[in-house]
Amino acid sequence: MRYTEINLLGVYVAPIAPMIVAAWAVMIPLRRVADRFGLLRHVWHPALFLFAVYLILLSAIVLLAGGSLP
Repeated sequence: MRYTEINLLGVYVAPIAPMIVAAWAVMIPLRRVADRFGLLRHVWHPALFLFAVYLILLSAIVLLAGGSLP
């Protein structure tokens, strides 16, 4: 897949922008589940851990969109 700009009502948006929003939308329920079960109490730095999980999600979405993952 070629990453090209997305025409959104006449405004060209970088292809990473919807992927960032998608990763954020997936991250919200994951964070709520982690808070519900108290999983973040076992992490040294919860904000850093959540940021790392967000980057992993974003990387997976980019790889899926690019066709690099099966």
